[in-house]
Amino acid sequence: MNGHPIRIALVDDHRLILSGLTEWMRNAADDIDVAIAVPTWPELLTSAAFPVDVVLLDIDLKDNIPVSVKLQALKAAGVRAVLMSALTDPNIVRESLAAGAVGYVVKSEDAAMIAEAVRAAMQGESFISAELEVLLNESEGSSPKLSAQERRVMALYGAGEPVKSVAFKLGISDETAKSYLKRIREKYRLAGYDVGTKVALRKRAIADGILLNND
Repeated sequence: MNGHPIRIALVDDHRLILSGLTEWMRNAADDIDVAIAVPTWPELLTSAAFPVDVVLLDIDLKDNIPVSVKLQALKAAGVRAVLMSALTDPNIVRESLAAGAVGYVVKSEDAAMIAEAVRAAMQGESFISAELEVLLNESEGSSPKLSAQERRVMALYGAGEPVKSVAFKLGISDETAKSYLKRIREKYRLAGYDVGTKVALRKRAIADGILLNND
């Protein structure tokens, strides 16, 4: 990656999640620097390392401070925010995005995809967990909305490339490529399509114009 690593802060009152995600990021994401990992909002603001580039913020820290207030404070400091939650209520997601969050990920998301959310936030792009995006944007039986990177992964994999080749061509890790495939399949599953096999995924990619049928 060009330039300095993305400096992030993790704020989560569940210490197991906080320590686990911190360890994963430090070991597996060379382009991301965990500058702060704290369980409370005041500890974030008073940290000597604040402000950072991106904050991964638990939506419910049980401190009675509205998320909208936190998002406004981060925006004023020039910090982008990605919210983390176990909640999947579309209304909460919409309100959070409207209040200034750049992304919204569920805590069950693969760590590789949480790293992707950080990278997207750094570019000012929205990143929402697959199940939430389907709930927000799609109706049953319609093809799901895929990001540009998801379309690239689906096209290469559907064309017959193995995961390692997909990862190499897109400049991502094997784990991240696998996470993208999992995310793509989840989006289609929630939209009512089974693309569990490579053949089924290829057929869907052709049907949705992601891959040309050269047969």
